[in-house]
Amino acid sequence: MLDEIFKASSAILNSLLTILNERKYHNGKEIVDVPLLSVFGASNELPEEDESLEALYDRFLFRYRLSYIQDDENFKNLLFREPEDFRPIASLPVSEIERLRKSANFLPVDPDVEIIITELRRNLQLQEIEISDRRWKRIVQVLKVAACSSGCPAVDRTMALLLQHMLWNLPEERETIRKTVFKLVVSGGTNTEKLRLDSEDLKTALNIALKNELPVGVVCDSCGEEFRLREKLELHHAACPNHSYTLKHEGNKQEANKQEANKQEANKQEANKQEANSRIYPYDNLVREIESLHERSGKKNTLSQSQREVFEKEFKTLAGRVNRVKQRLEEEKELLRNLMDANIWLSISDKNEALLLHDTGSAQLSGTEALIGEIESLLVLQNKEFRSGESISENFKSGDFRSGDFRSAKSGYSDPDAAKPKAKVQVPDLGSNAGGFMKGLGSRFKLR
Repeated sequence: MLDEIFKASSAILNSLLTILNERKYHNGKEIVDVPLLSVFGASNELPEEDESLEALYDRFLFRYRLSYIQDDENFKNLLFREPEDFRPIASLPVSEIERLRKSANFLPVDPDVEIIITELRRNLQLQEIEISDRRWKRIVQVLKVAACSSGCPAVDRTMALLLQHMLWNLPEERETIRKTVFKLVVSGGTNTEKLRLDSEDLKTALNIALKNELPVGVVCDSCGEEFRLREKLELHHAACPNHSYTLKHEGNKQEANKQEANKQEANKQEANKQEANSRIYPYDNLVREIESLHERSGKKNTLSQSQREVFEKEFKTLAGRVNRVKQRLEEEKELLRNLMDANIWLSISDKNEALLLHDTGSAQLSGTEALIGEIESLLVLQNKEFRSGESISENFKSGDFRSGDFRSAKSGYSDPDAAKPKAKVQVPDLGSNAGGFMKGLGSRFKLR
């Protein structure tokens, strides 16, 4: 145990680095082997920007920030018991430590752990948290020893929870790293919140496309430009936010003339339209009036064939993602619990937090499934050629839905991946292009 380790002289630091790296000590011209098992250091301050101190700091894999004693019994032991009275609750002979080290060298690492570490490294780089290659190499060796000492046949993903104690350099990084590690371990890093946001984006884009054709013509009172598409109107407002608008009521007059029996009512409507034409709307009021006209007209706007194809493709991709995540969450909870029970290195709070994160993801996914159903309803209404009586959402909820195909299982579609054994964790969900889909609403397909 080395106290106030970062206040050592440069000569001591250089000797210590050699001992930690090579397990050797240079005593003059003599090189002495050091049978070192572990080194513990303590400091009241972190190293400043000093190359030699940073190199030493990098060698300490586990990092803990200790506060004052919280437990009353431990506090009494500190005050009223002698150090000689301490009895460890467990002991491990040196021969067993050496055996574990040798056995750990041959322990395999599960593919999902490789994915977690790779994604974690990329995530930390984006946050400008740099971890040396040497440190990553030793961290993996620590995970192997931890798994071997727990009697595990391989390094499973619950071992990756130990990374929270080995990656932070500054105390303020700890919570960020901890949350990132837990998210990656539970469900392979699938972001159920992102799935929900992508679903909301797709529904919004679909609603915008369906309401893109304005129920009446709109004329800019400031510059005289006329609009028939909501998209063009919004672009105009973005460029000229202070302009006001009037409405052009056309078409209803012809319809009224055809209904001679309702001639008087038609004249009344025409008077109302003329009154409306004289009204000038600021943009926010115009939007509310357009929404009201949409609702009163009862007109169901339709998508073009190209629009429908784009939205259906986006929907199938998103629904497939949700379906896969749902199956994964359902399958993994018991597995996750069993793996954590076998992991002797995790605290009770770590285990509870991981299970709580899993349950939170499941709850978020339920809301996303409801959004998927709403999007499906809008698309089915648009597609008159869709098979009568078949429901995408029913197939989706029953597990018959196949990503990338609207057909149900009874229609003869077979998924080539269905017979393959499921991996414990899939590649982290990288999301769809729903965000870009929203941004490129006017360019991805032609709105009427």
